[in-house]
Amino acid sequence: MSKEPPAPIPRLTVITLGVNDIRASIAFYDALGFSRRLKVTGETVAFYDTGGPVLALFPWDQLAVDAKLPDHPRPSTFRGMTLAWNCRAREEVDAVLAFAVGKGAALLKAAHETDYGGYSGYFADPDGHPWEVVVAPGIDVGEDRRVHLAE
Repeated sequence: MSKEPPAPIPRLTVITLGVNDIRASIAFYDALGFSRRLKVTGETVAFYDTGGPVLALFPWDQLAVDAKLPDHPRPSTFRGMTLAWNCRAREEVDAVLAFAVGKGAALLKAAHETDYGGYSGYFADPDGHPWEVVVAPGIDVGEDRRVHLAE
């Protein structure tokens, strides 16, 4: 009787965004203050330290080829995914939204009280990737920039 190998340990390590203009996207994420790493990759791909999973930027058409997905038609509406920038306080949510918009993001939804007792708003990066900026009960951001979930 063969014994099955143990299941791999699940981990989310990199989130890759397909972008239309890699230079513009690099400039935007640099302006937001994310720390770019492995700059030796030039404009082929950009990697950012986020305090958790790595954020990667890669040309949209090349990402589609790499994943064996069609490049066209590109969705022009919600893609069923958001990124999140968790904050420590409501004032930080307002500050992050204003900061992102000042760096070229589009405000999708102004900060507001949520039905779960939090406070959030949304912006979109230059390629339309939506970011929720939020403070939520049970989700804390530590000095290490990592999100800590309540039990």
